[in-house]
Amino acid sequence: MTFKVGDFVTRISYQHDIVFKIIKIKGQTAYLKGMQVRLYADAPLEDLQIYVQEDRECDEDLILDLDVFNDRGEFFYMPGKVLHIDADEDYLKRCIKFYKINKVKVVGKKLSEEEVPKQIFNLLKEYQPDIVIITGHDAYYPKKGSPKDCGNYRNSMSFIKAVKEARRYEKSHEKLVIIAGACQSNYEELIRAGANFASSPKRINIHCLDPAIIATVLSMTERNKEIDLVDLLSKTKYGPNGMGGIKSNGMMYVGFPR
Repeated sequence: MTFKVGDFVTRISYQHDIVFKIIKIKGQTAYLKGMQVRLYADAPLEDLQIYVQEDRECDEDLILDLDVFNDRGEFFYMPGKVLHIDADEDYLKRCIKFYKINKVKVVGKKLSEEEVPKQIFNLLKEYQPDIVIITGHDAYYPKKGSPKDCGNYRNSMSFIKAVKEARRYEKSHEKLVIIAGACQSNYEELIRAGANFASSPKRINIHCLDPAIIATVLSMTERNKEIDLVDLLSKTKYGPNGMGGIKSNGMMYVGFPR
């Protein structure tokens, strides 16, 4: 079978568990990016099978049940503002589309994982969001050693530094909600650094929309209302195995009269 850059494929040896897009072919090896999970991989061409595009999951299927505007009466609503920083342009576009579907006000910025710690403080000053997402790609390398060692991850250290910079801008977890991490990230260290929510408690892959789902629920929930943490995490693809965090209140103001 002939493959080309841009094809959607699955890996035979992994029982077709993840849909990838081919981003580069070198010799008999294809370099892949997950379409739903934040994962890079490579595979021999002979291990690949074309995946029918029509069968791919639609973001429209992930509209959240958060339509607070249907019965608003004389009240008006000011959802929390989101700053979404993503190292992957394709995932950023999908997340922005998801926010718009769910009526969330968002600013999206594409930055490499290494650049985020250098720029996040100024971005926070410029946009003054209620919620900031710091994400992209990551991986834990078991062959290197313990999951407690941040040196055994692809980008966890960059995410940790970025979270610390964000907390230098705003120390309060209530005034600025931070959602950080990607596939297999060092969850415990991200929480210690100051994140409200982070990936990945069980060092598994996460869906590309998982951080956006959490941000959307927070953005569209009243400020005086505590989020049901277990219910919130259940809305993500892999639940508390992929994402975890601390109890938080919503970030939406409600006013009267409209």
